[in-house]
Amino acid sequence: MFAVLKTGGKQYKVQAGDVLRVEKLAADAGEKIQFNEVLMLGGDKTVVGAPLVDGAAVQADVIDQIKGEKLIKFVKRRRKHSSKRTVGHRQKLTLVRVTDILSTGADKSGVKAAIGAGSVSGSAVEAAAPAKKAPAKKAAPKAAAPAAEVADDLKKLSGVGPALEKKLLEAGVTTFAQIAAWGEAEIAEFDEKLSFKGRIEREGWVEQAKELAK
Repeated sequence: MFAVLKTGGKQYKVQAGDVLRVEKLAADAGEKIQFNEVLMLGGDKTVVGAPLVDGAAVQADVIDQIKGEKLIKFVKRRRKHSSKRTVGHRQKLTLVRVTDILSTGADKSGVKAAIGAGSVSGSAVEAAAPAKKAPAKKAAPKAAAPAAEVADDLKKLSGVGPALEKKLLEAGVTTFAQIAAWGEAEIAEFDEKLSFKGRIEREGWVEQAKELAK
């Protein structure tokens, strides 16, 4: 029996015993996790999801947190004040071994869901863990919610429109101060993760953000 699962924006065809390198997950070595986004099941009977197969999941053991091969990025700006920059990047990955493929009952397995670690908050990781039954308690009066942090208008950056602003907000980037603090490693990481194709350096976002954050 095999399954086609989706994680980190990629699809993998797996069988029990397969070892995979997937984009970094919020899990420690030795933990058991469950991929709930199953697109297809195959074997004696093929089941294709619409888009997901209801109740299906792939369970795996986390072997280790590793890094991929080093990639070299060379940027050259051919302008009056030309510049060159070489940046190295190694993608963070998680090594997992597939242990079981469930065709039904994924929601009752009690295994922690596999969640990407790119911009996941601690509360989201806790929410993905198996639910623990607790004694019923009377609901306490709701306290007033704290005022939400006001996000900057990132569209003030050169070349940033509504679509790019949405990508940045989803990645947890909400203020000019965050962008102003980026170094070469952060620039390379966001450039690859959000497919900006060198836009950050080309448009000079960091310098603009420093001025806008004042």
